[in-house]
Amino acid sequence: MSPDIVGLALLLLGVLLLVSKLVRVKWKLMQRLYLPGSIIGGAIALLFGPDLFGRVMNALENVEGDFYGFGGVLRAIGTDRFAEGGLFGTGVMQVWSALPGLLISVVFAGLFLGKPLPRFRQAVSLAGPNLAFGITVASGQYVVGLLLALFVLVPLFNVPAMSGALIEIGFLGGHGTAAGLGPTFDQVGWAAGKDLSVGMATVGLLSGIIVGIILINWGARRGKTSAISADSRGTAREQAGLIEKENRGPGAVMTVHPSSMDPLTLHFGLIAVAVLIGQVILMGLQALERALWADTIEIMAFVPLFPLAMIGGIVLQMVIDRFDKNHVVDERTVERVQGLSLDLLIISAMATLSLQAIAENLVPFLLLAVSGIAWCLFAFLVLAPRIMPSHWFERAIAEFGQSLGVTATGMVLMRVVDPEMKTPAYSAFGYKQLIFEPFFGGGLITAAAIPLIASPQIGAWGFLGMMAATMAVALFIGLMGRRRAMAAGGAAQREAAGTGAS
Repeated sequence: MSPDIVGLALLLLGVLLLVSKLVRVKWKLMQRLYLPGSIIGGAIALLFGPDLFGRVMNALENVEGDFYGFGGVLRAIGTDRFAEGGLFGTGVMQVWSALPGLLISVVFAGLFLGKPLPRFRQAVSLAGPNLAFGITVASGQYVVGLLLALFVLVPLFNVPAMSGALIEIGFLGGHGTAAGLGPTFDQVGWAAGKDLSVGMATVGLLSGIIVGIILINWGARRGKTSAISADSRGTAREQAGLIEKENRGPGAVMTVHPSSMDPLTLHFGLIAVAVLIGQVILMGLQALERALWADTIEIMAFVPLFPLAMIGGIVLQMVIDRFDKNHVVDERTVERVQGLSLDLLIISAMATLSLQAIAENLVPFLLLAVSGIAWCLFAFLVLAPRIMPSHWFERAIAEFGQSLGVTATGMVLMRVVDPEMKTPAYSAFGYKQLIFEPFFGGGLITAAAIPLIASPQIGAWGFLGMMAATMAVALFIGLMGRRRAMAAGGAAQREAAGTGAS
């Protein structure tokens, strides 16, 4: 593939991002849904891809009659290239299909860079309820999906049992994880799994935002929110995704002088080091597996790079905390690199989504999607009030958004329900991520799920048992923690009342 094609593919992604931003600014529906521009751009790219635009052009070329000369023009041009690559061409589509697997490692490598790592006890104390709830929902997505797969999808639709993992991979993992696991699906012999999981990620993201906004309006009307009322609403500019001039602040901090090195260059280098550390860890684990137990069961051979890149970021941040006396690592700059990578990743993943694979498995896909959404709604409405000790709505809405549409969706919903950060939801959610992310939502468990289900030693029933046990333990800890917190609060109130009376 020529460098010109690679450059053109990247330039087209930039154009799509600008077009998507214009759509967000001008289209009121997109504003009310708080739909990210990358999703809008991905939908536009999918519309003009081979599965839609290509099929339409091919149908028009073959239509009987000249169709006012249009059919003849198309026959003269030749629409084979439209059928293979849509409006953008096969070369561009090939570049886009490779990008998600590369960019997801950049996103995960920067998750903890620039963030001081708190003490373990401090993080657990504040984020314990969020962590218990998050693990309950995440492991429950596997339980719901695998039960549906084993009792309905496998016997009735002849899809593999590993389809039960698509809910967690697509919903919690998101587009990056779904696309990044493409090689894993290929290795276990179910290539359609990538397209179905990317489609599941799209459904989850849209559902998370739409249903989340509905829940916020319901909670505000019912008095379940503590930071906003039923009349609270973002300004027109906020809904359009713009920031008022008087409220604009720096998106990054200049921590090194540009005469020596541009700050963005420095932070890109740090992310590169984190990814390379992850690559070394992965290679070491694969070599250890080959030497010790590969003849019995293989897991690390199927694990992608990105969860280990996140571990590499944690290792690098520990070194930075120890030796960086000048504080040259800026969290906001890292987030800008992550944001660019994630936007490009989502557009390229959606643009190369195979609608044919979804159409061929439409009923199983819909059953999994509806079951996953129903489970997340049940967890939010029934379990969250019984697990969260205070400000349950603000804390749980972030978890609900993440459970359907990755961390960014949770942050968007939390921003809507608590715009001035009056509740402990932000800190609890952030600290919870330090323990949660290495395992679920694209972490080690997500990466190992497909290989474990596919292995004869563990299989779907074994993995279902593991996740059911994990869900039961997390739910028990969450419920008991809430009860202890309420008991401690009641004792403190009685003590205060007794002191006041004396």
